[in-house]
Amino acid sequence: MDGTQEKPSSGVRAVVLGTAQDGGRPQVGCFCPPCTQARQNPALAEGPSCLALIDDRQRQFWLLDATPDVPRQYDWLQERLGVRYHFAGAAVTHAHIGHYLGLAQLGREVVGARGLPVYASPALAAFLMANGPWSQLVRLGNIQLHTVEPDTPQYLSPHLTLAMIPVPHRQEFSDTMAIVARGPRRRLLYLPDIDRWEAWDRRLADVLADVDIALLDGTFFDAAELPGRDREEIPHPTVVDTLALLQEHAAPSRVQVYVTHLNHSNRLWDPAEAATLAAQGLKVARRGNEHPL
Repeated sequence: MDGTQEKPSSGVRAVVLGTAQDGGRPQVGCFCPPCTQARQNPALAEGPSCLALIDDRQRQFWLLDATPDVPRQYDWLQERLGVRYHFAGAAVTHAHIGHYLGLAQLGREVVGARGLPVYASPALAAFLMANGPWSQLVRLGNIQLHTVEPDTPQYLSPHLTLAMIPVPHRQEFSDTMAIVARGPRRRLLYLPDIDRWEAWDRRLADVLADVDIALLDGTFFDAAELPGRDREEIPHPTVVDTLALLQEHAAPSRVQVYVTHLNHSNRLWDPAEAATLAAQGLKVARRGNEHPL
């Protein structure tokens, strides 16, 4: 479902392409109310968390995360743009299924890309080079890996840079990064996954003070969403936790803060619940949200 958006820009902007957890909505094998509703009404279906960074002057765009829903997200974006833009690359936060499986679409079985830049941490780049089918993408030249050292800006275009910030999150295959995109006027933080705020070596308030828009991990609304599950196995700060932290350490008033990466069970799929949260200063990201940078 498309969300409200800021006034469109003809410069550098970010567009939200998906806001669900890795499995999307509806999720395979789940018949909870949000998944059932999405099956009955395809307009409520949602792909995994993903952003597009767009430079209108260059007519180029980059994806933040390459999700399993890349074909639909790519087509939706091109239709929204109205004019064909060049897909100039992807930046991947980590090696969990909702964030990098879409890279497979770039291989010879589908797109057959030629040297598409993929920006990744050194650990993630090493994982992709060492493990198939991703290693084949590298070997055949479908993708060109660009390793991004932490906190080191990387130019995507003359008007747009990104930097990666390490965050603590399950590291089965790689480390995990948040991404800061910087345009000519504003900066955006994309942080879809973290174990818990107190485990980070940075204060969330300090990070927010250096950006203008933030999309944060909103996987679970509260602990009641996980009956019988060990939270240590699926550690994420709950939205309730994040809201309390933001209220304790208020972000600057100019900063717009959203939650994304919603699990299929999250009550924030309900517009009334999302409106209640927004009244407390924390918005829910929706596909179609647009942020001029």
